[in-house]
Amino acid sequence: MVMYVFALLSLFRQAAVRINPTPGSSSVTGVTGAEGPSSRQAGNWTFNHTLANLIRKEILHFLDPVRDMSILRGAVSPGDTVHYVLDRHSSTHISDTLYRLLPSNPPLRRQYHHSCAIVGNSGILLNSRCGHQIDQHPFVIRCNLAPVEEFSVDVGSRTDLVTMNPSVVQRAFGDLLTDEWRQRFAHRLRALGSSVLWVPAFMAKGGEERVEWALRLIQEQGLDVRTAVPSLRLLHAVRGYWLTKHVPIKRPSTGLLMYTLATRFCSQLHLYGFWPFPLDSHGAPVKYHYYDQLTYHYTSSAGPHVMPLEYRTLSALHSQGALQLHTGPCEPAETTGGRTEGLVV
Repeated sequence: MVMYVFALLSLFRQAAVRINPTPGSSSVTGVTGAEGPSSRQAGNWTFNHTLANLIRKEILHFLDPVRDMSILRGAVSPGDTVHYVLDRHSSTHISDTLYRLLPSNPPLRRQYHHSCAIVGNSGILLNSRCGHQIDQHPFVIRCNLAPVEEFSVDVGSRTDLVTMNPSVVQRAFGDLLTDEWRQRFAHRLRALGSSVLWVPAFMAKGGEERVEWALRLIQEQGLDVRTAVPSLRLLHAVRGYWLTKHVPIKRPSTGLLMYTLATRFCSQLHLYGFWPFPLDSHGAPVKYHYYDQLTYHYTSSAGPHVMPLEYRTLSALHSQGALQLHTGPCEPAETTGGRTEGLVV
């Protein structure tokens, strides 16, 4: 056990590997350390505006984040056949309910923010007191409809866009089988106001019923939340971009998808709650999610994501100033022993 802890701590303190471009492509690492008038200091971290812009341009060769953010109502009709992204041999149909809740225009068209926060769900956020800092960003993205009310000191309360996998309806809201579960779900969505609820409805077979239940409840309750359904090509486009950087990710996690999309409408990206390790940098246990008791093996071959690889990739970008990873307390507190470091690279 001692050797295991030592190995993990050694891994956390290693410098992240650089992202290698494909031959003939623009080198993401070629401008490492480039600083200009727009570079901004944050402790020992410096925002590399040149590199962030280069990454943005390269990503736009693979996808249009505005268009791919959601299927639009004018592009489909009720009854249209849709093949699942991860199972092209299976299909479903565009329901009347889904069609009515599709946006007519791209949800984030003409939006651009100088900084955005993407909030993951790692237990590293517990006792971080990052809530205030997160809420100061002009645009906040959250993942899988994670609860915020009872954790707002650590994770903030503001939400502008939140993702929700269909499995969340079953795992966190009892498949909406009782009035109590339906009210809990409605309460969570009502707290979002007019934020965007991003639902990957056509990712895999089996989730369409839960998507339909959720959308019907939104209609019945007259909720203000705006729904969006990612394009069918988004996952493959994002994977294609990272493959050109020699990052062999079969299925990008929601967090990596959100980072890739957000480069389009955010200048400076700050990532919180991205920590795919069972221990923190001091050897203390870290929960998989900050809000439940779920356990998961990050390197399991049965899982769809390769989170440690994603983390190393994002850490490399952090070290080059393209984004900022926050993996420690944002404010000192007794529960954190007075530690004030706000990031680990």
